[in-house]
Amino acid sequence: MSIPNFQQLMLPLLRAAVTRGAETQIAEAAELIAAELGLTTDDVARGAPGGRDTVFASRLNWARTYLARAALLEPTQRGHFRATARGRSLLGQGIKEIDIDVLMSYPEFAAWRTQQKAAEEAGAAVAQLPTTPEDQIVSSFERLQKELSRDIIARVHAFTPAFFERLIIDLLLKMGYGGGRADMAKALGRSGDGGVDGVVKEDVLGLDVLYVQAKRYAPERAVPVSEVRDFVGSLEAHRAGKGVFVTTSYFPASALEFVTRVSKRIVLIDGQELAALMIRHQVGVRVREVFEIKKIDEDYFAE
Repeated sequence: MSIPNFQQLMLPLLRAAVTRGAETQIAEAAELIAAELGLTTDDVARGAPGGRDTVFASRLNWARTYLARAALLEPTQRGHFRATARGRSLLGQGIKEIDIDVLMSYPEFAAWRTQQKAAEEAGAAVAQLPTTPEDQIVSSFERLQKELSRDIIARVHAFTPAFFERLIIDLLLKMGYGGGRADMAKALGRSGDGGVDGVVKEDVLGLDVLYVQAKRYAPERAVPVSEVRDFVGSLEAHRAGKGVFVTTSYFPASALEFVTRVSKRIVLIDGQELAALMIRHQVGVRVREVFEIKKIDEDYFAE
């Protein structure tokens, strides 16, 4: 049978999340949904063109993303999600289907869709110009990257400060700091260390240490410049020369200007750059689909 589209899968996915209870994974929910819809083994295993995911898994992932944007589902621990009180309430109303029109009744989803449309309209003039198929692929790829970046920050912001601190340590190790060795870095968690959330030793003896500050703020809220000043003070207390301050939001101009006037080497990483670094170094993301664009091999066809 044909596999339902992602909108048709939203209600079964929400129902599966409620049935599973506290939390579930997409693979566990997929088993319940496949049985509910009467999908065969071949249906479930059908591969997406050029991708690692199956068509079914890909559409379920999109359904989960849309439901999460409407706060009907929420992430729990890594790779897991659960139905929210709002999701259970909607299901309890005996709703017969969930589609984009239903989701638009929730302000979080409506705001997200408005942002999407604004981005599409901003690129409308370019889209009207004659483009090659390669140009269209690049444009679609860029839109997907922007969407992934927004989703990353939303996920990070939903988790605990301790999770965020560990994430930053993982990212710095992936970027090569501490030689990429886990024993050279540590997230300090609740214990803290004079206003520092993590440390990365850049040599075995610890003569050169990178100090880390990680602050979660809503994307629309700027990091107070006082927080940056306090971090610089913490570095001074540790007699440290350099540090990295990472946030899920953004730094105001006053903070950017401030770090240029201090003797310490301070790098400020905002939410947009954080998401880009996580994507580049594959922290919290994985390859979903791979497409190859091929062209004629002129050497082969040469006489």
